[in-house]
Amino acid sequence: GAVLDLLEKCPEHQKKGSFPVVVFEGLDATGKTTVTQSVKDTLNGILLRSPPACISQWRTIFDDEPAPIKRAFYAAGNYILASEIAKASTQAPVIIDRYWHSTAAYTIATEINGKVQDLPPVHDEVYQWPEDLLKPDLVL
Repeated sequence: GAVLDLLEKCPEHQKKGSFPVVVFEGLDATGKTTVTQSVKDTLNGILLRSPPACISQWRTIFDDEPAPIKRAFYAAGNYILASEIAKASTQAPVIIDRYWHSTAAYTIATEINGKVQDLPPVHDEVYQWPEDLLKPDLVL
């Protein structure tokens, strides 16, 4: 309920400010936290993480739930994060440790049970950025 309350407070269409938004994606323990902190310091930017801090305390609870519930939690987190990105990008460059791509990759991986031949076709909607989600300037 608390996650849904936070989600309802987010504007429907977030508008990015004039500062760049850069997302760093990657597997666990590959150095994303170290790199994002360094880039934030170098650019005097704002560092945000997914899931956002306001819901991260519930991550362990949702990680133990069935895949559809877990995916809903992370999807909600992306929209809450987008609202934070919109605000922060009016003040400074925004560096993000994970965003929509991680959610999409996890969704695809859990749906195909690790079988490459079961991947959705190239132009499947699962690969398309959600039209109502704030888009970053660069993803690494």
